[in-house]
Amino acid sequence: MKAITTSALTLLAITASTFSASSLAQDEASRLFTPEDVHSIVDVGDIAVSPDGEWVAYSVGTTDVDEDTYSSDLHMVSWDGETRLQLTHTAESGEGHPRFSPDGRYLAFIAARNDGASEDEDDPAAKSQVWLLNRSGGEASRLTELPGGVSGFEWSPDSTRLVLVSRDPEDDPGEADEDTPSHDTPEPIVIDRFRFKQDRIGYLGDRYRRLYVFDLASKEAELLTPGAFDSTQPAWSADGERIAFVSKREGDPDRHQNTDIWIIDAAAGSTPMQLTTWQGPDSNPVFSPDGRRIAYLQGGPPKYSGYDPDTLAVIPVGGGEPELLTESLDRAVSSPRWSRNGRTIYFLVADDRVRSIAEVPARGGRVAKIFPSTSLPGVVRAFEVGRKGIVTQTTFAQRPPELYRADDGEPLTNHNGALVAEIDWASVEGFDAVSSDGVRVGSILLKPPGYIEGRAYPTIAYIHGGPVSQDGFEFDYMSQALAAQGYVVVNPNYRGSNGRGREFTRAIYADWGNLEIEDIHAVVDKLVEDGLADPERLGIGGWSYGGINTNFAVASDTRFSAAVSGASASNYIAGYGTDQYIWQYESELGRPWESPDNYLRMSYPFLQADRIETPTLFMCGELDFNVPLINSEQMYQALRSLDVPTQLVIYPGQYHGLDKPSYVQDRLERMIDWYARYLGNESARITQNN
Repeated sequence: MKAITTSALTLLAITASTFSASSLAQDEASRLFTPEDVHSIVDVGDIAVSPDGEWVAYSVGTTDVDEDTYSSDLHMVSWDGETRLQLTHTAESGEGHPRFSPDGRYLAFIAARNDGASEDEDDPAAKSQVWLLNRSGGEASRLTELPGGVSGFEWSPDSTRLVLVSRDPEDDPGEADEDTPSHDTPEPIVIDRFRFKQDRIGYLGDRYRRLYVFDLASKEAELLTPGAFDSTQPAWSADGERIAFVSKREGDPDRHQNTDIWIIDAAAGSTPMQLTTWQGPDSNPVFSPDGRRIAYLQGGPPKYSGYDPDTLAVIPVGGGEPELLTESLDRAVSSPRWSRNGRTIYFLVADDRVRSIAEVPARGGRVAKIFPSTSLPGVVRAFEVGRKGIVTQTTFAQRPPELYRADDGEPLTNHNGALVAEIDWASVEGFDAVSSDGVRVGSILLKPPGYIEGRAYPTIAYIHGGPVSQDGFEFDYMSQALAAQGYVVVNPNYRGSNGRGREFTRAIYADWGNLEIEDIHAVVDKLVEDGLADPERLGIGGWSYGGINTNFAVASDTRFSAAVSGASASNYIAGYGTDQYIWQYESELGRPWESPDNYLRMSYPFLQADRIETPTLFMCGELDFNVPLINSEQMYQALRSLDVPTQLVIYPGQYHGLDKPSYVQDRLERMIDWYARYLGNESARITQNN
């Protein structure tokens, strides 16, 4: 393994240099990126390495424009990259989560194909279940039929069992008797949980995620974790006798974030043992190859558990004090994986605008970066350790995710190669500014194709969500589509973003819409000062917390001539109890009747809407429980009342993220049209029917 070793203090430092596209795309591309091109992007992911290390299975997601659906199939590539195979060809469903059996005979995966068995969507056959493909040949067959479907699974080391994750099904009304009315009116929804709703799941009721042990020979599933709490992220011990998992079991699990690691014998009726006692969140357990230790992620203290970066920890399976291997790193880590000999732990680490694979000795020591190199910064989405090395799912600034070998950086797949070569992409570089209080703010800057040095361009600040997330040197179709219309596009990593340590993220705790806006304004001011941005043609936009920041920004001053606010909020008294963040509201802001000033202070975009002059387009999914539609409706109504140019676009049947290809394209086209209309860029307008 080729590793670049550095000290913890300078680990993963990155310069704000221009990303070179020449290594990934042809120099003479023929055309600009368009909203329709989003349908040509292939989603490569869900990695699994065969036990002998010779093959990598993965999912390939594609778009069917005529059917307006996404689907995914399973593919396989040899370790040397010479042989590629498509394993499944199913148009009507998505297949993912491939897992080789440890003996190498089978490839199991999750799919929601009912194989023509039933037209009833409540039939278990129509839900996501585990399917089994014999590697010696033949068609895949459905293995499980759990009433609530299967959202995750892992093989036992001896290949005879699976541990399954399955949510309780909705209540079955049962057979009607002669006194039961014949109408089909749904039963009332009865709610008594503290946290009672979740995006895409709906009203939670008494439905929990549970672990089952499934025997392949008998095809019987035994419940392993009964009780009124969720149990997730299972991992087998090396001897197949025990399973580690994550659960919240202290008090009312809805009222805190204190997940712990538990261990249970892999047999129905067993009593779990609590392994970790940290009052903040613990997650992602992985047994060492010898079965004596568990690596996992320890979150921040309860007050800052949503803000602080996770720390890589190791604990003996019998319990005790954990060793914190990355405590001094002060960067968010994720996805721990043991080396095959158990001497090293690999993990992902997010630093300023990059996410890389790093390694640390299992007994503690120096952290070393492995992939990608600093000369070509990128973002690793996932990785797996195999007998021959590490395979990664990685994206670069002008290339959607593909699979790469970590040791030599060579690509194993090239599903997006034709599109990459065809497009004249916006250039991508790092851009730094200094906020009003002296804090450095790192951003991603896109210059449009054909950019002319010295010309001031109409500029859009497109803001990421989260807030504990970041924009990095990764493929961003939204920003590329905007830049292709002749805009300079900037993605500021405002305070609250990760990649800069716990103090940077904690800075916005219980003070939303303050320092974030100072940072965003500083970035835009620097672009104007440097002559890149035209101060008379500035736009802003974002989705989720990016939309929230957009509302704060246009209510703070009038510098922006156009705004697009997606799935946003501005009135937090209305948010209390109507979205899924009740724990965050009460722990961070307090209860509205006890701390009304906190709610009023951070609701100023709505309560002081008369300060807004920026024409603003609001967009939201009809069924969004994350940031519900009511928030966008209120802001739209306020601006409409004030005769500020505005429009509200509601996507029917959609949640917080859009999952209809036509809506994804429509959103891009409407954004482009709105910015063109109010930033004086009429040549970029796309004709809309309404």
